[in-house]
Order: sequence, then C-alpha cells, then structure tokens
Amino acid sequence: MPTVSAHVALTLAQHVDHVFGVMGNGNAYFLDAIETQTDAVFTAVRHEQGAVVAADAHFRASGRIAAATTTYGAGFTNTITALAEAVQAHVPLVLVVGDEPTSGPRPWDVDQIALASAVGARTYTTGRADAAATTVIAVEHALTYRVPVVLAIPYDVAALQAGALPEAPAPRIPAPLIPRGEFADRMLDEIATALAGAERPFLLAGRGAWLAGAGDALGALAEATGALTASSALGRGVFPDARYDLGVTGGFGAEAAMELVRQADVAVVFGASLNQFTMRFGELFAPGTRVFQVDVTPAATHPHVGGFVRADARIAAETLVERLGGPSLRLADARSVQATGSGAHDEGRDEGWIAEPVEASKRMPWRETVDVAAARAYPEGDAVAPDGRLDPRSAAHRIAELLPEDRVVVSDGGHFIGWANMYWPVAAPDRMMMVGTAFQSIGQGWPSVVGATRARPESTVVLTSGDGGGLMAISDLESAVRAAGGHGCAVIWNDAAYGAEVNLYGLKGLAEGPMRIPEVDFAAFGAAVGAEGVVVRTLADLDRLASWASEDPATRRFLVLDLRISGAVIAPYQQEIIRVNS
Repeated sequence: MPTVSAHVALTLAQHVDHVFGVMGNGNAYFLDAIETQTDAVFTAVRHEQGAVVAADAHFRASGRIAAATTTYGAGFTNTITALAEAVQAHVPLVLVVGDEPTSGPRPWDVDQIALASAVGARTYTTGRADAAATTVIAVEHALTYRVPVVLAIPYDVAALQAGALPEAPAPRIPAPLIPRGEFADRMLDEIATALAGAERPFLLAGRGAWLAGAGDALGALAEATGALTASSALGRGVFPDARYDLGVTGGFGAEAAMELVRQADVAVVFGASLNQFTMRFGELFAPGTRVFQVDVTPAATHPHVGGFVRADARIAAETLVERLGGPSLRLADARSVQATGSGAHDEGRDEGWIAEPVEASKRMPWRETVDVAAARAYPEGDAVAPDGRLDPRSAAHRIAELLPEDRVVVSDGGHFIGWANMYWPVAAPDRMMMVGTAFQSIGQGWPSVVGATRARPESTVVLTSGDGGGLMAISDLESAVRAAGGHGCAVIWNDAAYGAEVNLYGLKGLAEGPMRIPEVDFAAFGAAVGAEGVVVRTLADLDRLASWASEDPATRRFLVLDLRISGAVIAPYQQEIIRVNS
C-alpha cells in the first residue's frame, strides 16, 4: 500500500523528471519512492543548498521544472540562500522537505514555514488524505507565479499508509498575457508609430522575452524596423540575427556598443526588468531617447520608461510586426513623433492618426551605417598584467577561442562575472545562467553544473567561478565532477582575494586583510575528486583546453582550469560601480 511519501513522489514524478538532494530522516521515504517507484532521476549533491541550486539551474537550462529535496531542520535551513535566489530570479521549482510532526515541534525543530515565507516562498503541507492533491497545487503555484515552493511532509505522516493513488488533475497554467483594453491598444499604436518614424530604432530584450518564446517575433520586428538590437545579461542570444546585435547592455557591454545605444531615438524593451546594472545606473539611454517597455509586470520598472504595455513579449512583438507590415495606424508625418513627445498622441490622435500603409524608408537603415562587429568587440588585454600574473581579459579571449561552440555557461557570483559575460558568446539565453546574482550571493557555482548537466547532457557545461565562491561551495565540486564527467569544465578566476570587496572597499582605504584569501590550488582540489586539474599562469598553459576540447567526452575527464589572474585588472562593470559608490 503506498505511503504518503509515495503519493507525493508518484504525483510529482508526473511533472518533473529530475530530483536533486541530500537524504536524511525527513525525506528518506520520499527518496525511496522516487528511486523504486518512479522514472524520475535522482542526483545526490553534498550540501543542501546545492540541491536547490541544481534544480534552479536545471530550469534555466531546459525550461522544465525540477525538484529538490532535503530533510527537516538543519537540512532545510541550509537551503535558504538558494531558495531566496530562486524567488528573486523567478525560477519555479519544488523543494520537498521533511517537517516537524503534526503533534508539535521537537526541541530541534524550527518554524520552517516562517523561514520560507521570509524569503518569499510559499509552503504547502501534505496530509494523509490529500498528499497527491497538495502536490499538484504546489506544482501549479510554482509554474503560475514562477517561484519556488516548499512541499512539506510532517515526520509522523511520511510513512503512513495512504491507500491507492488518486487520479490528480494536471496543473493549470495561465495563458500568455494578451494586451487588452483601449489603453494597451493605443500604446501599441504609439510604439508602432514611433518605430516607423525612428531614424535610430533600438530593441532590447531580456530573459522574460526568451521565456515567452519571443525570439522569432523580435527578429521579425527588428527586420521590419531596421533596428539595432541588444539584450540584458540573462537574455543573450534571444535575437536570431547576430549581424545587428550589440551584445549585452550595461556594465558587461562593449563601450562602443553602449555609445550606439545612447544614439537611439526610440527604444523598445521586451521582457527585461531594467535593473541598475542593465541600465548602467541610469545612463544606458540618452535623455532624448523615447523608451517604451513591454512586460508582464503591473507597471513600468524604470523611471526612464515613457510608455508601457503589460503583455506577453511574443504576442506584443507579433502585434507590432503586423501593424508595421501592412495597413497600420501612424502619424501622417511619422517623424513628428520625435518632436512632440510621448504624450502627443493623446491630443492629436483624431486629426493626426490615419490608417495607411507604412512606407519603407528611402534612407539607409541606421544599422547598415555602423560597424556592429567592431562596436561589440572587447579589449584583448595583455599576456600578463603589470604584477606578472595573468591578465583576465587575454585569458577570457583565448578561452573563448578554445571552448566548444555547443556550450552551456554557468556562473557563480563575484568580480569575475564580467569576463565570461563579455568574452564568451552563447547561442541562446538558456546557455548562459548566473545563479546567485539576483540575490547578490556567491558560492552557488559547482552545484549549478549538476543541474545544467542533467538538463543538457549532450552539451559541454562550463563553470566560471572565483576562488571565494569556489571555496564556499567546494563540497559540491565532487557533485559537479561526478555528474558532468567529460562533458564538464570549470574556469576558476583565482586572484587570491574577494575581488569585488578589494575593488569597492580596499580602494577606499579599508583594511584588506579580511578581503584576502591564501592562494588555493584548485587544480589539486579537482584531482582529489577525479577531475584533471591544470594551473594556468600563462596563455600557453591554456593549450591543454584546446586538446581537451578535441577529445571524446566519453573518455576525457572533467577539466579544472585554475587561472592565476591579476586582481589589478578591474572589470568595466566594477569600474562603473566604483564610480557610482564614489
């Protein structure tokens, strides 16, 4: 007869194919059912935080929800940082945990519902009679609101007989958000008109556009308007035509590319939150740029936005393409929009707005007049920095030449995040993920490899991490090596310091002792758990990456590259933060 834990496992396995976790008293019966009664694959990690991180990375790399699991008490509290990251990054996952018995807390129990609520995660607690239904509700909540949920199994309920598994309904998922009402319709009119009359149109897309499946529609819109394009850091590769794409905006952007963005007279943003980093602390757009935003949030997310439409990015982009490609509402003199301001259509709509085909411009499109490839290029750096250590820019540039094209890049947090984001292009947003940046945390890199590998077993998963975050998560180095094997590679930017803190506070004269880390041999760490480790002090030492990339993944080992880089070379995004904080 199935237990309550088996009801949870069997129901959950209808919606997830991977579970990541650490076994303990509170989830032993659940994991037994996963292993013996379902087709879901369980992958063990070595720290409970890593369970949530792996499930998070799995969703980011595949778009498929995954589950994490831990025991109660200390096992649950170890997940809090990763749970907060998933909440703030809008990543759906289900965390199955043990919990205090229904008779009341034991001396070692804590209020897990309050702890989860404190970081924004909802808890659903199973009972003997409703375990399957509660599981479906938890999955539905995670997918509807794009957040992690906690599914708790009380200790004294876990092994109770629950009878035959009831047929549970499938989770109900909301349909894409369609722009509705006169205001939305008029704002789409205004955006279409502004784009039709723009001399230097620009489209910016983020991860939300990718999740909406808006890539092709945005490509068609860029083609219809002759716009230059760019993405947020989490939206890299969303536009299908790279010829006119400026790369990443914000502090990771190439300086010449960001200067082109400031020349735009009309900018439309799809599915990007316009946070301080994407917006270069308010300096991404010039004061005269008309900025529109399309997002599923209730309102515009930045004060520079002059017009907002609440809508699914794909649907809005398709609508704009239709209005620009055939009979469409536009001003008789579309260019007059540039002079009249964002609210001009309210007063003059009846006289100025007419239905007529949008005529192709006789002038050469802006994007054809600029050298996009040159604008998005980054400095190659020197072979070594003045202090004799490796220049991270030249190392990043060389690694980009050697990495397999079919790669998924997962990033920890820290000063080093600029190098991969600047120098390592990826094919799509689900091939570059930064688990930890939403919550400004470090130490989530190694378990990210586990989740990404299970999501994309055919690709090469590349971790980029600093020595600080790499040490913080070192318990799951073994998990990464075991899960990825020859399909995995790690690049550790080892400057023997918490680089961001040195840059932000050491330069202000604060004591640097607490900011420094004794230089650690990550190559030896990797070798200790079955990886191949290489200490990289010169560009020539990267030749091993070239030969490794040419080998059969089935026979090669996980590769750990321990780059002994200079901390004196400061990433441009950090220089930007230093200026703001000064």
